Amino acid sequence: MNGTMTELKNVSSPSAMVQALTIPGPVGRLEALLNSGAENPSYAVLICHPHPPSGGTMHNKVVYHAMKAFSQLGLPVLRFNFRGTGLSEGVHDFGRGEVDDVRAALDWLEEKFALPIIFAGFSFGSNVGLRACCGDGRVKGIVSLGVPMHAAGRDYTYHFMGGCLQEKLFISGSMDEFASEAEVTSLVESTPNAQLVWVMGADHFFAEKLDEVRSGIRGWMEAKFIPPR
Repeated sequence: MNGTMTELKNVSSPSAMVQALTIPGPVGRLEALLNSGAENPSYAVLICHPHPPSGGTMHNKVVYHAMKAFSQLGLPVLRFNFRGTGLSEGVHDFGRGEVDDVRAALDWLEEKFALPIIFAGFSFGSNVGLRACCGDGRVKGIVSLGVPMHAAGRDYTYHFMGGCLQEKLFISGSMDEFASEAEVTSLVESTPNAQLVWVMGADHFFAEKLDEVRSGIRGWMEAKFIPPR
């Protein structure tokens, strides 16, 4: 892989196995965190964060709780900041260049672990990640959290989803202000190999409902990829 990794280091207790690093991106280095997982994992995981100009970073609560769900299954999990966010180089590109950021992170995971990959993204990170991962043979499963339809004057489209054949899980709040139940249901019903979990009463950010998000991810992973022990 072109580029260099720098300054891999512990950012918490050694037992937590969390490392801060930078990975090479299309327009410069991308700030990232790696939860290294158990010995001999079956999959590696990539998680993407929500809309950067609205305050989204890899430290977002939904992203963090998704990471916890995968980490509890013993899987290594990579989170990173999109271009122009945090210490990541470059500038925000309104979801265009961010697709290439996701592909760069997939490249890094592939080189680091040589494992099949599970992708998860929240909101903007879900839309960008779906566009990057659908049809990518390295990605075996996709988790979309709070898939957005309309937000702050932006419309998100999913015309490509009919050809997205990987196993997919959609988790949405029934009170999501950026996507109605009808819109999400229509998307999932028109998408192959897709399962929908509603978090009843939850808004877009799953406030006070993040335990249900973790439970939904874990249940889907155990049903599709990692049988419970």
